[in-house]
Amino acid sequence: MSEVRIVDARGSFCPGPLMELIAAMKTATIGEELEVLSTDRGSAEDIPEWIKKVGHTLVSSSEEGGVYHLRVRKTK
Repeated sequence: MSEVRIVDARGSFCPGPLMELIAAMKTATIGEELEVLSTDRGSAEDIPEWIKKVGHTLVSSSEEGGVYHLRVRKTK
């Protein structure tokens, strides 16, 4: 299993974290996992919604100390 690429979007507000994830996904390879770190609560809803819409996989989603961790696998 390869290392997870971190997309650190802490301090960025909607739609910043999602835009950073989209940019990172463009350079990711199929099967690669990326983990978005975000302090914007909206990301916890926006990112999973986008992932479902475009057909990638949400591996996990959690919140620790005000930071949302959303792990995504590029599937296409």
